[in-house]
Amino acid sequence: MSKRLLVVFSFLIVASMLLGACGPAGSAGGDTIKVAILAPLSGPVPTFGVSTRDGILMAIEEWNAKGGVLGKQIEAIVADSQCTADPAVNAANKVIDQDQVHYIIGEVCSSASIPVSEIAEQKGVVQISPTSTNPSVTLNPDGSTKNYIFRACFIDPFQGLVMAKFALSQGKQTAFIMFDQGNDYVLGLAEAFEASFTAGGGTIVGKEAYTGQDTDFSAILTKVADSQADVLFIPDYYNVVNLVATQAKERGVTSTLMGGDGWDSSDLDLAAADGGFFSNHYSAEDTRPVVQEFVSRYEAKYGSKPDALATLGYDAANLLLAAIEKAGEDDPAKVKDALASLQYDAVSGTITFDEFHNPIKAAAIMQVKDGKVIFADSIAP
Repeated sequence: MSKRLLVVFSFLIVASMLLGACGPAGSAGGDTIKVAILAPLSGPVPTFGVSTRDGILMAIEEWNAKGGVLGKQIEAIVADSQCTADPAVNAANKVIDQDQVHYIIGEVCSSASIPVSEIAEQKGVVQISPTSTNPSVTLNPDGSTKNYIFRACFIDPFQGLVMAKFALSQGKQTAFIMFDQGNDYVLGLAEAFEASFTAGGGTIVGKEAYTGQDTDFSAILTKVADSQADVLFIPDYYNVVNLVATQAKERGVTSTLMGGDGWDSSDLDLAAADGGFFSNHYSAEDTRPVVQEFVSRYEAKYGSKPDALATLGYDAANLLLAAIEKAGEDDPAKVKDALASLQYDAVSGTITFDEFHNPIKAAAIMQVKDGKVIFADSIAP
């Protein structure tokens, strides 16, 4: 072979390899369906991310063991989105533009899911958040529903209604509200609780804002103690609740602490929060077979009972994969329509979606008592 022909032959081989590398990546292109998991594995609430990721991965493994979806295995792509807007946006752009995913499960926190939803909606990617409860996750600024965005959890107005209704049923007539003024989740829940509590005949005797960086709540808690409120409503995440609950006990606050699903974590300070109540998406004490079978499998796999984050991650993955199967094609435009019309017997309840892509299901009321979190009540829509 001449030197010139050898050079041309070598060039053709290299060009062929480069073209192959630019095309669909082997098994990922034709043999798998990619699903991105956006979860806070670092940052302020890493236990949320770990639980959510584990629940999602368990569902994906179960589907893969049964043959996958549409004859293809599901490939999970995990990204740390930190429960914060900028890292979540970066993660979303990366999994969509570089990894070429059509489906996102996440984020966990509303403040991260809202900006991700804007990207997913624009790019025609189906997103289902397991746990983001702010209404704006699935709604445009004009109140219309985002076509590609769904959630597996109930929304803040429902949580606020549930906790207000429960508080009033317990004979609580006055409430003091603490809220993080920069957190969409906290603000939404606080506003919903106030509206529902006052509509039911209760009285708000105080409201105080703080920032996400605050660690000393003594000034606010002095006002809480002076108000003698029946309820101190603190709808924040467990890391903040731990600080507030500890400092409240130190200052002799006798108000019953209440909050939302952000309390649900293995890192919740059970001694500090003792006697408190919070809304949640499911209880491991639920006797439905789908719940007890899930709890048993999760415990066998991870060595602990699943919290609500793990459960909703599991449910979100199952809802998405069932919708892909129902659509009959790996096409997000068809999958979104299949998801909107889906009815699914999930761990957190039998789920159908309303016109705003929110699930219709009941809520559980959990109580922190004697070092445990126990089921206290169930409130239906």
